Amino acid sequence: MDNGASSYRRFLDGDDSGIVEIIRDYKDGLILFLNRYVNNLHVAEELAEDTFFRIVTRRPGFAEAYSFKTWLYTIGRNLAVNYLKREKRNMGSPKNMEELAGEEEALELAYLRQEQRIVIHRALSRIAPDYGKVLFLKFFENFSNEQIARVMKKSKRQIENLIYQAKRSLKAELEKEGFLYEGL
Repeated sequence: MDNGASSYRRFLDGDDSGIVEIIRDYKDGLILFLNRYVNNLHVAEELAEDTFFRIVTRRPGFAEAYSFKTWLYTIGRNLAVNYLKREKRNMGSPKNMEELAGEEEALELAYLRQEQRIVIHRALSRIAPDYGKVLFLKFFENFSNEQIARVMKKSKRQIENLIYQAKRSLKAELEKEGFLYEGL
């Protein structure tokens, strides 16, 4: 259970400091995320407030199958989509909605990729240190094999072998969690 989930459980059990921690930890990221939907920072701030208001007043159940952050951002996203639907009725332009639908799909894909990166980062910390380093440099920092060889003081051939072994190790670690990553 991550910190947001434990804070929410405490809030549900009557400890108001739990919701304060949630707002403090997730407010800024949620506002920036919602701004990507509505393209208006003030509206995004209002939607973030509505998101927190919803979890305070309605106290929806948190499904531990997902991370707390994913759950919270999903609530915010749903509020943003509803807001955009209301705005569509006021604007009435189908072209704008097509653009928004395309942007929404792109945002969802970007968000899912970010969630995948988080899971991969956690798994990297559980494999051999050299494996984690080489994969981080290769896939998160987009270093070439030559650049990695220089940084890690190894030959290019050693790096190629290390990347191969590291990918296998990471894939096995991810599969333990039930996460299948097609890119490995």
